[in-house]
Amino acid sequence: MHKLLKGLAVSLMCLFASFSHAAEKTTIKIGSLPWEDVMPISEITQKFLEKQGFTVELTTFPDWGIGFAALARGDVDLMVSHINNITADYWKKNYQRLEKVSVASHGLHQGIVVPDYMPIKSIEELNSIKDQVGGKIIGIESGAGLMQQTADAIKQYNLQYTLVDGSTAAMVAQLQSAIERKAPIVTMLWQPSWMDMKFKVRYLEDPKGVFPAPQSYYWIAKKGFSNDNARAREAVASVFVPLDDITAINLSINDGMSMEQAVQKWWDANTKLINQWAVMSGK
Repeated sequence: MHKLLKGLAVSLMCLFASFSHAAEKTTIKIGSLPWEDVMPISEITQKFLEKQGFTVELTTFPDWGIGFAALARGDVDLMVSHINNITADYWKKNYQRLEKVSVASHGLHQGIVVPDYMPIKSIEELNSIKDQVGGKIIGIESGAGLMQQTADAIKQYNLQYTLVDGSTAAMVAQLQSAIERKAPIVTMLWQPSWMDMKFKVRYLEDPKGVFPAPQSYYWIAKKGFSNDNARAREAVASVFVPLDDITAINLSINDGMSMEQAVQKWWDANTKLINQWAVMSGK
């Protein structure tokens, strides 16, 4: 009788395990924003999941609020975001319905920059070159978080500067013009961006910590995804895209490629890394 019950228990365990495996998703829905830093991660992960036998649907959202709401409802399964700073408020609002899956990349940072031929190395030194640059920090769109952080830096470091708003395109044009003439300029940049590869600039040291420390990109999911979809979770967690590679993809796009073409170029050049991911994911 004891052996019969033990055998029955084992059979039930195997049956439940079979049902659990059968219930795992074969179609994975990824949400993303059409940003130059998150789209390469999203598309590379899509290709890797497809290589692992999954069908993947990639949906883009116009802003993080819509993306986080869709993820919390379960309209999409996964989304990559920088939840330890840029999207921290959305994460705090929804975290009880969401879960972290894995780190997808690391090193996102932003700050005040000067061309590398300028002698200063710290924000604290900016007042010493104020007259050379007309007391101006060339900015981007007025609503950008980087603009607010730079405005905070002006106050905290008591800088005798005016922050000039405008557009990213206008800032790039002024930076390129200054570098071509080896003229002094103070502006702002972020990494990853194709501009970091194209222009030789120096991020000024920030001893007061006004700008965030380098941030990670996390894959996040609706709560329960990892437990219910072990294979997909292992595949996603195996993917880590170096920040320099994201930058290189964006440089290819700036040079005329589409995002799809640039990601494919990266994919073809990194077969060894992709094969390592496959080993890590157990397939």
